[in-house]
Amino acid sequence: MLDHVLVTGGAGYIGSHACKALALAGFLPVTFDNLTTGWREAVRYGPLVEGDLLDRAALDAAFVQYAPVAVLHFAALSLVGDSMTNPAHYWRVNLGGALNLAEAAVAAGCRNLIFSSTCATYGDQDGVVLDEATQQRPINAYGASKRAIEDVLANFEAAFGLQHVIFRYFNVAGADPEGELGEQHRPETHLIPLMLDAIAGRRDRLVLHGTNYPTPDGTCIRDYLHVTDLANAHVLGLHWLLAGKGSRAFNLGSGKGFSVRDVIRHAGHVTNQSVPITEGPRRPGDAAVLVSGSDRAQSELGWTPRHSTMDQMIRDAWHWSLKPGYAS
Repeated sequence: MLDHVLVTGGAGYIGSHACKALALAGFLPVTFDNLTTGWREAVRYGPLVEGDLLDRAALDAAFVQYAPVAVLHFAALSLVGDSMTNPAHYWRVNLGGALNLAEAAVAAGCRNLIFSSTCATYGDQDGVVLDEATQQRPINAYGASKRAIEDVLANFEAAFGLQHVIFRYFNVAGADPEGELGEQHRPETHLIPLMLDAIAGRRDRLVLHGTNYPTPDGTCIRDYLHVTDLANAHVLGLHWLLAGKGSRAFNLGSGKGFSVRDVIRHAGHVTNQSVPITEGPRRPGDAAVLVSGSDRAQSELGWTPRHSTMDQMIRDAWHWSLKPGYAS
């Protein structure tokens, strides 16, 4: 019998790719998702439990039914701008849901949890390659709520022995290279799918949110990571925990920064089409530069971002964007 792994948010973009990686590694992923932003069609590799993290009884029932050896926690609100205007919602959902999940895991005797954190916990620290020793100074409610969950996990480890791996990752892009899964949000907010929609004529233009940042071309610089590389890191993190290696935080990124205009140039090269653009104001809460140092993940986990070239991320996303996508 395969070991079960509970995957919160497993119907979403990153969670579904993680479920595929778990299945390929010999685990049975059990998706726990309320389908608010996830897609039923993306749950392809194990059972779906429709439930909300704020519903403790639903969580308890899932733990009893499936007795998972570990939890991968992806489910969260994740829009930086929205978190600036509606912070209470982010604190209530992200922190409240994670607290419920940690309590349910401990009550069920599940002591292994992998947490999907974010580079947003570091805030705006321009000119610094961010590694795990960098001071965390979040500048928006999204990053602050994720940082608080990291503290919750440390407290639960001290009190109850809840071992955990924290992945602080950067901009995730691309799609399953085999075309089974991809990125599809309601509404879409991420740069690469928005850009590809503009190329394909599904939207008029791509809006550049800020062109006066202190960067070489005035647009934000980000570290982009292929979603398959990210999913594979979670499998390595699971093996780390199951081997009893203890709690650890890891940054995940390619170590290379690309400005928005850099990404647009790569998209033109990959698709052989131009990107219609228009300039707009900055979004509140956006840092100018976020680039990862991922030496710890590579040296300790043996993780390598094999797919995370900009051309491959755009190519895989482009192929996915030409498909019908999820309907439900």
